[in-house]
Amino acid sequence: MSLDQPSLRALERQLQPAPEDRLAALERVWRRFADAEALLKRGGRVIEVTPTHYKVHGLSGFARLGDIVEQRGNAGARRGEIVKIGRDEAVVAPFERSADSGIGDAVFRRGPLVVAPHASWRGRTIDALTRAIDGGPPLARGDDTTRGAQTTPGAMARQRVGTAFMTGVKVIDIFTPLCFGQRLGIFAGSGVGKSTLLAMLAGADAFDTVVVALVGERGREVREFLEDTIGDSMAKTVAVVATSDESAMMRRRAPDTAMRIAEHFRDQGHRVLLVLDSITRFAHALREVATGTGEPPVARGYPASVFTELPKLLERAGPGTEGKGSITAIISVLVDGDDHNDPVADCVRGILDGHVVLDRTIAEQGRYPPVNPLSSISRLAGKAWSVEQRALVTRLKSMISRFEDTRDIRLLGAYQGGVDAELDIAVRQVPLIYEALTQAPKDRPSADPFSDLARHLKSKLNADAGD
Repeated sequence: MSLDQPSLRALERQLQPAPEDRLAALERVWRRFADAEALLKRGGRVIEVTPTHYKVHGLSGFARLGDIVEQRGNAGARRGEIVKIGRDEAVVAPFERSADSGIGDAVFRRGPLVVAPHASWRGRTIDALTRAIDGGPPLARGDDTTRGAQTTPGAMARQRVGTAFMTGVKVIDIFTPLCFGQRLGIFAGSGVGKSTLLAMLAGADAFDTVVVALVGERGREVREFLEDTIGDSMAKTVAVVATSDESAMMRRRAPDTAMRIAEHFRDQGHRVLLVLDSITRFAHALREVATGTGEPPVARGYPASVFTELPKLLERAGPGTEGKGSITAIISVLVDGDDHNDPVADCVRGILDGHVVLDRTIAEQGRYPPVNPLSSISRLAGKAWSVEQRALVTRLKSMISRFEDTRDIRLLGAYQGGVDAELDIAVRQVPLIYEALTQAPKDRPSADPFSDLARHLKSKLNADAGD
């Protein structure tokens, strides 16, 4: 088949790109080579290797703390983060095992870690470096809006907190109610039930997006937590996972990555719930990295930088600026040895807007969630309670306090009814209150906990009167 000259010219015009397409192509090429880093990679060589860090000669002149580097050796290309810079050497904490590094391996600077969240990340599970680990397709990348800088709103630029929401957990909504933009801590020892309570709170319907950071969790529990406990809420959830066997840098990076994702959706106007489990394991990772660089401990083995990093992370949560959304943070604190005054717990308690204490004794009695209402407090409860509800909660706490203070006396048989009218009421009603507050993860969330409590007390007291 042959074509005449007019037909050939018409075909050439169809195959040639339009002028605007050619300009776009040229612009892409120009952007690719406009950055000197794309033409010349600057780096150094590994001169010392330890189990947790390695030192690089040749990076000090242009590297910055927090920069990501790529180390190339026999094990392939591996990434790490610069955590200390000296006159002649830089210390790198690897995201993988530093034992794979060798003397003389080339190390190249890549710049700050880039987190580019996208709406399609909801429903996905990723690691601290924003790589998909759920077996799904590669993650789409949004605009590069979270490079390096932390976007903490200024103190006078934030919106005021004032709108309450229902979590569906009766003991929380009655004694420690929450508001959008609040930061609440769940304080508990190991095995008391904090992860279960966190999952119940993560199922609240009041939020547009949920971001879950699992830091230092057992690997076998991650899938169960996400698929069984989070369940249907996973469709609007982004999970960031760094298990206990991963490097300290991965566990140190995971909360920051989760916070950047939450900040992205907050800036889109979403009401975001951030669940971080646990801040204590984050502090452990900070300690491991800091001591590896030679920083001395100041409080029970924790270097001073740990207590600098904790408020820098937690202050990023809260209400956004005018016209944007908010980040409501639920932070679990693993209390070492059930000591609620250990350095991390004490530091975090002073930063957050309230704390819920889970009591091992209550858990041993079979009451779940094992919340101690006398030790728990929400600093924003006054914005959630009505005048009548505040008076009722004050009365409930008084009764519970009287009941618990006289527990030993009653066990010894020294209690006699009719001597103290207030104690008689407490002995009769507090066990019923505890029964009404008991709630399992699979139970229906409570839409009106005060009414549920009143109905339960009325039915039980009427039944007792009938007997």
